[in-house]
Amino acid sequence: MGVFSFLRSTYDLDTLDTRFTNSSSTPYKTVIESRGDAAASKERAAKWNTRGQPSRWRTPEFYLYYFILSFVIPYMFWVAYDVSRPSDPRYKKYERLLRPGWIPGRKIDASDSQYNTFRSNIPYMAALLLLHPLLRRLYNAIAYPVKAAGQGSRPTPEEADQRLNQRASFDFGFALVYLVALHGVSASKVLLILYANYQVATTLPRKYVPAATWVFNIGILFANELCKGYKFGDMAALITGPPVPNSVLDSGSTLVSWGRWLDSYRGLMGRWEILFNITVLRLISFNLDYYWSLDRRSYSPLEKQIDPASLSERDRVTIPAQAKDFSFRNYVAYVIYAPLYLTGPIITFNDFVSQLRYRPASIEAGRTARYAARLALCLLAMEVILHYDYVQAICKAAPDWGSYSAAQLSLLSYFNLHLIWLKLLLPWRLFRLWALADGVDAPENMMRCVSDNWSTLAFWRAWHRSFYRWSLRYIYVPLGGSGFRTARDAARSVLTYVLVFTFVALWHDIQLRLLVWGWLVVLFMLPEMAARLVLFPRARWEARPTAYRMLCCLGAVANIFMMMAANLVGFAVGVDGLQRIVAGIFREFSGFCFIISASMVLFIGVQVMFEVRESEARRGINLKC
Repeated sequence: MGVFSFLRSTYDLDTLDTRFTNSSSTPYKTVIESRGDAAASKERAAKWNTRGQPSRWRTPEFYLYYFILSFVIPYMFWVAYDVSRPSDPRYKKYERLLRPGWIPGRKIDASDSQYNTFRSNIPYMAALLLLHPLLRRLYNAIAYPVKAAGQGSRPTPEEADQRLNQRASFDFGFALVYLVALHGVSASKVLLILYANYQVATTLPRKYVPAATWVFNIGILFANELCKGYKFGDMAALITGPPVPNSVLDSGSTLVSWGRWLDSYRGLMGRWEILFNITVLRLISFNLDYYWSLDRRSYSPLEKQIDPASLSERDRVTIPAQAKDFSFRNYVAYVIYAPLYLTGPIITFNDFVSQLRYRPASIEAGRTARYAARLALCLLAMEVILHYDYVQAICKAAPDWGSYSAAQLSLLSYFNLHLIWLKLLLPWRLFRLWALADGVDAPENMMRCVSDNWSTLAFWRAWHRSFYRWSLRYIYVPLGGSGFRTARDAARSVLTYVLVFTFVALWHDIQLRLLVWGWLVVLFMLPEMAARLVLFPRARWEARPTAYRMLCCLGAVANIFMMMAANLVGFAVGVDGLQRIVAGIFREFSGFCFIISASMVLFIGVQVMFEVRESEARRGINLKC
């Protein structure tokens, strides 16, 4: 395979996640088996070609778009670079947020503490990524050897149970060591919360489990925030009360000293409560999967003549684990599974246990290598941008937004959102790569580049996709989903969206700006849903597809502006910062001219986005985003 062929395959959707190119109801093993069937491949290709519209990539319309974009895209990068040069009069204000870089003559933007922490720990995480699977192999060979199924043969139920016990016992032991290394003595607090949640699921009467699960876990989110991780010193001070003045033997001060001494053993990540939010999702997943399994205790894939070693992704999620699988050992192995513990992606308990029992067919060495190469290229892109565009440092240095032009303000905001996207993408993909190397196929979190989104609804499906799927399974569907046949159904659907995004906002962090972000997302969904379902349904425009495409593009441009505003509020500058940016853009007539020009460029960009999705449809792919 040549370099260009490798790069092309690296950026194929199938490299990111086989879920993107195959139906969730189709076992991936059948996809592998059909690769050598030429007749089946031709039949699929003929079927796919009837789905999408004829290609527009080589039409005069798109050649015009290419010509315009060939000037606009370099200009966008130049504007961000121009305000980041040392010769800029505002450079001194944010220079303190820069650090020496590895590109000669350039400093690197080190203003984002999250990415800075991730960046400084990359060598250690890479070492762990290699060491953890090797330790598992050593454990499997020495401490817990099992007889593996023959090549190409289906494991027996007994062999599958042995594989589950082998993997779960290693994961349980490694989880305990991993917790202590990360959090020191605070590992005991994490385990105590896990134990209490396990008791909620397994000891309460069945009808109380869902409500108790939600109350307990949402309460934990608030308690972790309010109590700042339950420091032993603070708890000791609360027990002993205020110190006694002039007391020689003050047992209270001794207890407080002991508590603070314990707090000094913080581990590598002393503030465990900051990243515990992702663990809460797994706690809820275990409890509700256990609750639903009680109705289907006698259910087995064999009853429907389904091969348990070749389940589809949908079956792995929906078919309940066996009663014996809901043990405390398996529970801890799942919740503290090392590759996914800190950031995810999120995988349900049913899916996790299924993959412990049978190795997923979707994990192939070649695809994993290409996935690693794509991760390395994303990391390189992030590093280069941070060396040349100091947009995050500018935004965090309390800038005078009035000193920037409309173009500069807009593109600073635009690149800021891209850097937020990249700083989230990199750890998610690194930890998913670790899971793939260890034999667990978790969902890919980022389906598309942040610039390749025009729909508010679709953006939510593509951004943090594993959390989206988790929200569907455990919140959206139990609340009744959505429907717009009547006014009452529409009102109920809007309320469902509000409840879902209120939880999503509180889960991210208990801050007002994130609540505003969640409610803005719902607000900005309403015009899109009204346009699609009521004002401009596709069926009315079947005779005028080009006019409909142009109309949709106009609505998409408005959507993009609204999504940028919502995400700037939630994850970048807050409400006040957005108000100052908007005021700065529109303070002069030139700002209005720029917004019109930017809208025209976005119109072209959306046309390209539409055609990307049509080209996917011609390959039989529908990502719904």
